[in-house]
Amino acid sequence: MLKAILRFSLANRMFVLLGALLLTLYGGYEMSRLPIDVFPDLNRPTVTVLTEAPGLSPEEVETLVTFPIETVLNGAAGVERVRSNSGVGLSIVYIEFGWDTDILQARQLVAEKLSLADEQLPEDISPQMGPISSIMGQVMLIGITGETMEPMEVRNLADWVIRPRLLTVPGVSQVVPIGGGRMQVHINVDPYKLRDFELTMEEVSEAVAEANRNTTGGYLDQGGQEWLVRNVGRIENLKDLESSIIAYRKGTPISLKHVATVTSGIQVMRGDASVNGSPAVILGIQKQPSADTVELTRRLETQIESIRQSLPEGVKINDKLFRQADFITTAIENVTGALKEAAILVSIVLILFLLNVRTTVISLIAIPVSFVVAGLFFKFMGISLNTMTLGGLAVAIGEMVDDAVVDVENIYRRLRENRTLPNPKSSLRVVFNASNEIRSSLVYATLMMCVVFIPLFQLGGLEGRMFQPLGIAYIVSIVASLFVSLTVTPALASYLLPNAKFTERQRESPLVRLVKWIDTWQLKFTLSHPSLVMTLFYGLTLIAVYVFTHFGREFLPPFNEGTITVNMVTAPGTSLEESSRIGSRAEKLLLDIPEVVITGRRTGRAELDEHAEGVHSSEIEVDLR
Repeated sequence: MLKAILRFSLANRMFVLLGALLLTLYGGYEMSRLPIDVFPDLNRPTVTVLTEAPGLSPEEVETLVTFPIETVLNGAAGVERVRSNSGVGLSIVYIEFGWDTDILQARQLVAEKLSLADEQLPEDISPQMGPISSIMGQVMLIGITGETMEPMEVRNLADWVIRPRLLTVPGVSQVVPIGGGRMQVHINVDPYKLRDFELTMEEVSEAVAEANRNTTGGYLDQGGQEWLVRNVGRIENLKDLESSIIAYRKGTPISLKHVATVTSGIQVMRGDASVNGSPAVILGIQKQPSADTVELTRRLETQIESIRQSLPEGVKINDKLFRQADFITTAIENVTGALKEAAILVSIVLILFLLNVRTTVISLIAIPVSFVVAGLFFKFMGISLNTMTLGGLAVAIGEMVDDAVVDVENIYRRLRENRTLPNPKSSLRVVFNASNEIRSSLVYATLMMCVVFIPLFQLGGLEGRMFQPLGIAYIVSIVASLFVSLTVTPALASYLLPNAKFTERQRESPLVRLVKWIDTWQLKFTLSHPSLVMTLFYGLTLIAVYVFTHFGREFLPPFNEGTITVNMVTAPGTSLEESSRIGSRAEKLLLDIPEVVITGRRTGRAELDEHAEGVHSSEIEVDLR
């Protein structure tokens, strides 16, 4: 089969080279459109169920809310683990499914199970599923401050203007605001007036609930037309609510203002936020699992710039608190920089060893072609460009040209020998024979290099999802380089090398002769002192084993994201006000450091936040120069 491929490539040289050129152009175009991320897709299918239970203590939330939900979900089809977190007024249940489970099917199953739990939950408490988000879904933190507005007004602006517009950006799964305080209408009932008017709290509550509702009176048929009869009851301001009728006493209407005072206030706060030590609202933007973080950030920047144009005077948006795209861009640039440097080093080594421009060019052609083949494989398999896939290409870059170098060097040598023959053979026949001579050894060597990475595919769970793309990138690029050496390399060699200038005095490059001389001396010394060599070998092996067993172990190396997250945890039971005071003090101390540009603090939890913390916890994002 290999001989047939080689024969076809030489018989259709122009077709092979044109196909390689078109493949390189198309592959480069597709690689530029691949999603970019830091790590491979690590999203285990997980459904989050959040339940607000205002007024309940953690013990009550666990008993009355979390336990019934866990009970109906445990043992459901495909569920591998159920874990929960019960806090003050909030229950969060995480339902994890197998890696191959479709997330939409998992959510449908959870929705069906939750309907069974409704009867066991307290009245007016309804669980809801969180959005489909990525495990590394927080792509951006946005701080909103208002110099001339109260924090509550800033929060209203964030809730009703900014957040809805951000949710329209394709790829955004959730926008979680924290800080400022959510606006509420507070109705303070006077019990003595209730007694005087012979009213109850239930009547007041029911009247308030019915006050903000439109009703219909059917329609009137008049003059051949239908006229809708509507009772518009929507409340536009607090005065409308104060005028709501509760009951009638002796024909006189009793309004809400007769028994209570109506004011605007804020919901009981479980979380607070600040930017650079000043009160603010922080929006945490979560992405969908399949979204390209860098492209999504660009779309968000465009939307934020549009929002800025319509904000009231004095309101500012700071979108530099945290940007995952900056870390991704830096990480990818570092890896691509390493790839470029590796390609340059490979080129230098080839030139020094081959000492021929044509053979060097033919060998280097294998690198871009192998890259684009790997990129096309990523596209069709749904794999993103990340540090692992690019790392696999970086590891393989030296071996991508190995097959081509061996092939070209043998072709070059055989053509030079053929030139000295009394009756030289056809150049195509020489190229075919030279390539066919070393074909089996190249195939075996490539297969052995691929076998080394097979154990990566035996890893399961998170580590498997992390490191398997590295093995895929390496193996695909190495196999692609083998295919290039079978097709493109012989075709190019048949065009460029037969007309090369051969001389009788032309031998190996000086570097090759130097390496051979060193190798000859080393072999003589080794064969003359076998006991010494083996003693050194075993001694160094024992030292290496000892050092290896004492290495530190980490799942991932340290990263420099350009930001630092400072977490502060106070004693359980600490109030939100005290936690905010301590967090603000820490924030000001951090701002005194010259390298710190921006800080954003989030204390406690936001409403329906999947990653909710207790009110005694503060998280400060520090952006460095």
